[in-house]
Amino acid sequence: MQSNDARMLLRCAVPTAAAGAVASGVGAVLAGGEGALGAVLGAATVILFMGSGLAVLQWIAKSYPALFQAMGLMLYLVQILLLAVVLAVFQDTTLFDTRAFGLSLLAATLVWIASQARAHMKAKILYVEPESSSEGKPAAQGSTS
Repeated sequence: MQSNDARMLLRCAVPTAAAGAVASGVGAVLAGGEGALGAVLGAATVILFMGSGLAVLQWIAKSYPALFQAMGLMLYLVQILLLAVVLAVFQDTTLFDTRAFGLSLLAATLVWIASQARAHMKAKILYVEPESSSEGKPAAQGSTS
């Protein structure tokens, strides 16, 4: 992972973890220990899914740059569908508060997307590879006299 990729991941994961901590506190106040656990698991699920998706997207950008945009759209669709599947699977669990889990999942997803958009806008990523100074000068063509 290149340094700009790691920075992008860090700029997305830290605000999402902070939102998860806030959601955990709110869940603990409103639903006790089960609410806190549900909120932590919701935020951790988002960080896991979205972080792995970002890593896959960076790999696609390096390996198949022509497919980057289409794969990015498909990746977001798959991530949202997987989050819906996770919500459906844990719908009737008694291990944690499902309401805190779902609300934390939603809040963490929104924070991740917003922080990813902000990090991408702030990143200074070159879209054209600059030429080195020795290679950039064209060779003399034709007669010089």
